[in-house]
Amino acid sequence: MTRTTPSRPLDITAVFPELAGLTRMATRLHPTPGTPTVHDSSVGGPLLWPADEPWPEDESGYPPVKPLQTLADVHQERALLTQAWARPRGAQENLLSAQESETVERLRAGHDPALPTGPQPLIPLVQLYARDVPALPFPEGADLLQVLWAPGSGIEGCSANVQLRWRRASDVQEVLRTPPEPAYVECDDHVPEPCLLQPESVQEFPPGHLLDQALKKRVYDWCEQKSVSYQSDLSVAPGWKAGGWPAPFTFRDPADSDEDEEWQCGECGGRLEALLTVDSSEWDGNSGSWRPAETASKLVGDPYRSLRNPTMMTIGRGYTLQVYSCVSTPSHLPRTIMQ
Repeated sequence: MTRTTPSRPLDITAVFPELAGLTRMATRLHPTPGTPTVHDSSVGGPLLWPADEPWPEDESGYPPVKPLQTLADVHQERALLTQAWARPRGAQENLLSAQESETVERLRAGHDPALPTGPQPLIPLVQLYARDVPALPFPEGADLLQVLWAPGSGIEGCSANVQLRWRRASDVQEVLRTPPEPAYVECDDHVPEPCLLQPESVQEFPPGHLLDQALKKRVYDWCEQKSVSYQSDLSVAPGWKAGGWPAPFTFRDPADSDEDEEWQCGECGGRLEALLTVDSSEWDGNSGSWRPAETASKLVGDPYRSLRNPTMMTIGRGYTLQVYSCVSTPSHLPRTIMQ
């Protein structure tokens, strides 16, 4: 099923023509539950990975201090609960059977901390073919971007816990069929459920904190008169996306954007550009005007895996994680910032 973003509530460039020169194209990824292959763009799907290329690992090296789940545990629990929520039940009927409850308790109990220590294999986060994300500039000769990460607390900053691979798909002659997996998962909220993508190009305007202060005041005053939110309705698309403008600030102070080190490449100090937005939801109560037209007449979905959160991931308390790449050397480690 395609996903189509409704037209914006107002044409802001008709009143502020200076904004027209600040537009950027972004690709809303619109993840949808599915069974991707290595030849698909996906979230949480298998990667077109060369069999003779080492699989990346994280930098943690710290032994677990509490019982933790495995990837298999996380996916099994979610599948069980998704099925339970989807089936009809009577007013006095429990969501789970006795056997299902026992299984969920066992899965959530995790495994003893006597698990392998040291660096752990990363897991696939996103795979993007250039044909699906026209808004994203690829290095010369590359047509495939792969993002891998360690699902845990070390996803912010610049480290080997988040890595990029730019490659030419045709160079992969033999695909790695059984990638290694981490022995445990530190944070199940950072484990994506496999999703196919329904890419859509949209036009964005800069988030408020990047506007000239005088222009920002004029724009915000006008939007207030029109009962429309510039940040939520007119500027930056919510949800998973490639390219475009950085996500608006939520819990951060915009003054933090002036801290040089945080906004520079961690390897060369060069300029960064927004590459990927990992979002906790495709839209929320503030950004409902971006909800795809194809879902407008449908319920949000069952209370467990909804249309709003098909990846079943949560960043922080429902924030976004912005992945920035080095403009001069895209192969450098990306920098990630929660916003």
